[in-house]
Amino acid sequence: MGKSLRAFAAALSGSSRDLLPVVLVVMFFQLVVLQQPIPDLVNLLVGILLVVLGLTFFISGLEMALFPIGESLAHALARKGSLLWLLLFAFSLGFGTTVAEPALIAVADEAAEVASTAGAIGASAEARSAYADGLRLTVAFSVGFAIVLGVIRILKGWPMHWLIAGGYVLVVGITFFAPEEIVGIAYDSGGVTTSTITVPLVTALGVGLASSIRGRSPMVDGFGLIALASLTPMFFVMIYGMVVQ
Repeated sequence: MGKSLRAFAAALSGSSRDLLPVVLVVMFFQLVVLQQPIPDLVNLLVGILLVVLGLTFFISGLEMALFPIGESLAHALARKGSLLWLLLFAFSLGFGTTVAEPALIAVADEAAEVASTAGAIGASAEARSAYADGLRLTVAFSVGFAIVLGVIRILKGWPMHWLIAGGYVLVVGITFFAPEEIVGIAYDSGGVTTSTITVPLVTALGVGLASSIRGRSPMVDGFGLIALASLTPMFFVMIYGMVVQ
């Protein structure tokens, strides 16, 4: 019990330290630049406290559950020696974690609203919902594809820089053909996929898999899946925009 409390206190201290620069910046501009008192100080302090606690619990949860389970599943599937099950797990992990990302849900809903206002899709709620769902599923599929590609890269030992460079060449190339209304959404979709749910599990998968394979380095080969997961949605979403619009 004492050890758990000390670990929680250390995590709480770390979260407070991480949040401190943001608080100082806000206070500096409010008090020094704008020279105005901080509005609703009590709610602000309560909100900061909740953010610190939320970060602390989130980080503790990652260390207790998500990182270990991702690594253990990667180890177990590597020992099982079934490539099909490993790739199926990689795709399911990428698809499932991405489709549940709150940031992606928010971006998809906002994109549907803007597309409806601009006349790119119908004005009905059903049309907006279908557009948002299609966008989410497209991004989720693209991340699943990226994780499968990243797993194959780890197994084969392919250089990461060639995959990234080639991927961005494709992204830039298709940008010239995609509808201009979808380009910004596509580029933003690459960022929202690397959020609170996807990153811990995907990172743990890569590190665990690289640790399980002889001749692979967790430091060199275990990372890079997130880079691929950020790249592929740009390409797939622009394809989706070309099909829909």
